[in-house]
Amino acid sequence: FKDYEPTLLIPIGFGCILGNLPVAANMTGPDGLFGILYEAGISNELFPLLIFLGVGAMLDLRPLLSQPIMIVMGALAHLGIFATLVVAILFGFNLAEATAIGMIGAIDGPTVIYVNGKLEHLFATPGLAAAIAVTAYSYMSLVPIIQPPLMRLFTTKKERAVRMEYTPRPVSKTTAIVFPVLLTIIAAVFLPEAAPLLATLFLGNLLKESGVVAGLAETARTAITNTATIFLGITIGSTMQAATFLNVGTLKVLILGLLAFSLNTIGGLLFGKLVCVLSKWKINPLVGAAAISAFPMSGRLAQKVALEEDNQNFILMHALGANAAGQIASVLAAGILLQ
Repeated sequence: FKDYEPTLLIPIGFGCILGNLPVAANMTGPDGLFGILYEAGISNELFPLLIFLGVGAMLDLRPLLSQPIMIVMGALAHLGIFATLVVAILFGFNLAEATAIGMIGAIDGPTVIYVNGKLEHLFATPGLAAAIAVTAYSYMSLVPIIQPPLMRLFTTKKERAVRMEYTPRPVSKTTAIVFPVLLTIIAAVFLPEAAPLLATLFLGNLLKESGVVAGLAETARTAITNTATIFLGITIGSTMQAATFLNVGTLKVLILGLLAFSLNTIGGLLFGKLVCVLSKWKINPLVGAAAISAFPMSGRLAQKVALEEDNQNFILMHALGANAAGQIASVLAAGILLQ
């Protein structure tokens, strides 16, 4: 696992080992290490929110703000969440369970954990919360394996070779600061369930864009994000206890999670193809695949696949704009579903 998100997989894997030891009850009980961490950071959604603070401090919204079409692309690349929700209900899951499973398609572990925490009391399937959380983080680590074949399958060589001029519309510092603040206020009014996620995401971004608190922005990007990731990963891993985790329900979650992920990627690619035609071949459809929430991994993958067809084709900034849109869209989708 050293090449595929070891930051996530090492804590989760070690937590899984500890959670299945004969003495696990001493650690997973209310007064044990994992019980305390679960109550302190998972059940109240603290760890995901802290991670979002760090993601916001890494996020550059300028490519998105200079290309508004990316906002639409980010929204349409998340329709797989809603389609999978319907399929999950057909698989026998209740509405709350189907909602949490569908969110796996965003490929955004913190958002999935957040939704999980809000709905877990409505789950009827034992061990489902752990299965959803682990599946979400597993597919986050497998983005470099799953997305490129889909990119090649749903686009032609000609489409992948489309070059995009990067002459972005200038984005002022004022705009970069006002946009996240304004969007947070709007979300707090119309989608209050999504407000905490957007608030922490954009607070981190404000720390970065303000330019006057470099130390706080760096702390959010590194110390806070890394600490929250360690505690979240090891705690989630400890919930993977064989008695409740190894069952047919978990297998269904793995299948549905892959379906949601694939549909989101395909949806983004198909919209990218449409925009490519409407723009008279000025938009590379691969940008659509980056419109999921795996920031910045999907943006980099879109660039990598584009370079396979033309080693002078640079679409990275466009792809990162779509990637930022996907990050915001996943939070809005979560808010809509929770509402």
